[in-house]
Amino acid sequence: MNKLRILLADDHQIVREGLRALIESIPGLVIVAEASDGRAAADLAAQHTPDLVILDVGMPVLNGIDATPQILAAAPHAKIIALSMLADRRFVRRMFQAGASAYLLKECAFDELRRALDCVCRGQTYISPGIGQAVVEDYVQDDRSAHGSEAFAKLTAREREVLQLVAEGRTTKQIAADLFVSVKTIETHRQHIMQKLGTTSVAQLTKFAIREGLTQLDL
Repeated sequence: MNKLRILLADDHQIVREGLRALIESIPGLVIVAEASDGRAAADLAAQHTPDLVILDVGMPVLNGIDATPQILAAAPHAKIIALSMLADRRFVRRMFQAGASAYLLKECAFDELRRALDCVCRGQTYISPGIGQAVVEDYVQDDRSAHGSEAFAKLTAREREVLQLVAEGRTTKQIAADLFVSVKTIETHRQHIMQKLGTTSVAQLTKFAIREGLTQLDL
């Protein structure tokens, strides 16, 4: 019987080591690669075409939400299991819209991860029970971030990618090199982002990126 091939993507090595130990204790599963950021995860998905990808939502360089479509483009049959510290409904919704099959909180027990793996392998979706309650409570409360969410929806996938890199402190030249485009192209993207968000400084862009979950840098 062929083993299910898994790609682990999390920027914390200790988390990856813990997941590897747990997953390798389950017969029929094997870890084929590990990534510490979203772009590396997409590249490794293209190299290894895994069956399953266990993906941290809040990773540097390219977050899990924006990495998911790139991973699925490289490995169309892969199933994505998202792991996150956040139960915010915006992130849950965006992950499923991007193509995830499951969303778990990192605080979940190993038995819950096993249930999620079983569900996903059967073609079903899975969401942590704790997230379900949090989502309901979030809908009941006033949505103070409505304007931010509307502005976020105006950004293209490439603009979100550039915004994350700007918020993480990369220079225009570094971003251009990372994305294999010209400095002028990045400057144009940055101008469009500021226009769409109504911002005038990198500090404002950074705050927006953190609030909308593109990056989890501390303010």
